[in-house]
Formats: sequence, structure tokens, C-alpha cells
Amino acid sequence: MWGYRRDLGGLPASTYALIVPSLVGGILGAVLLVMTPTDVFDRLIPLLILFATVLFMLQEPVQRLVKTTGKAHSGSRTWLIGAMAFQLLVAVYGGYFGAGIGILMLAAFGIMGFTDIHQMNGLKNFLALCINGVAAAYFIWNGMVSWPHALVMAVGAIVGGVWGAGVARRVGPKGVRRIVIIVGFTMAVSLLFRL
Repeated sequence: MWGYRRDLGGLPASTYALIVPSLVGGILGAVLLVMTPTDVFDRLIPLLILFATVLFMLQEPVQRLVKTTGKAHSGSRTWLIGAMAFQLLVAVYGGYFGAGIGILMLAAFGIMGFTDIHQMNGLKNFLALCINGVAAAYFIWNGMVSWPHALVMAVGAIVGGVWGAGVARRVGPKGVRRIVIIVGFTMAVSLLFRL
């Protein structure tokens, strides 16, 4: 999120209402995950990643279909209600699963009418922080965190996130889009073969 901080400045103030469904959905997803048997979750993982990747691939055709352009609808009440309802679903998914949540949110922002990939990435990272933050707090509260593994992963995620934002700027929007699709399909296929 820090790597995209400058890009968040141009967002409409109403966009920050998406924080509420992000927090509520994040905690609901975490509770649902704790209630899901491990074998069921293992079978769902590749399907969840594949779903998010396909949705991201279809972003531009869907955007043309619903005739959204730029940020024209971002200030309307209908846009805000629809965006909050969709973000609640995304947040439940994120609190439950996490992997692929960025692809899902990028696809949703494209459908909502956002066009600047860097601004979309900044917003995605901010809302993911809300979703994952409440889910992580729930897992910590329930004593479900392996701290040595979590700390190594946190350092890697922070370094990779800051470095990745700079790389994304150099690669450009089309390159970022291609990389996201390739990574999504690679993850889904590799996990399908592990089942």
C-alpha cells in the first residue's frame, strides 16, 4: 500500500465507505474458515483462485457490457450501494481464503469504472489491509498463528510489496495485467495437480 500512496490521492471520498464492508466481511470470512473442515478447504483452493483469475481476465469485456467509463458512476448512490455489497462478498472471500483477493478486487474496480491500474492497486492494497487485518486479529485471538512462519512471511510480503509497486510502474498497465493472469492460472493449475 505504501508503494501506491501517491495514487490514492485522486480517489472520490465516497470510495472510503468500502472500508466498512471490508471489515465486516473480513471477520465473517475468518469465522467461516474456522468452521470449514480442512479437506473441504483443500478442494476449494484451486477453484477459488481460478474464479478470481477468470473474473480479472473478463474485466474489460464486462466493463464494456455494463458501459462504465472512467469514474462517472463513482459518485452516485446506486454505485456506492452496489460497490459496498460487492465489497462485502469480496471481503468474506478474503477473510476466508485471502489468496487471489487482489485479482478479485482489481476485477471489481474495473467493472465499477476505475481505469488507472496503479490507483486500483493502491485501493486494493488498502482494503486488503482492512480485510486481512481483522481476519488476522481473529486468528491471533483464537491462538491459530504459527509466529515463526508468520514473521518470515510478513517480512517477505512487505519487501516484495514495496519492490513490486516500483516494478509495476516500470512494466506498465498491460504488462501488470498479463503478469496477474499468468500468476493466477499458474497457481490454480499447480494446486489442482496437488489434489
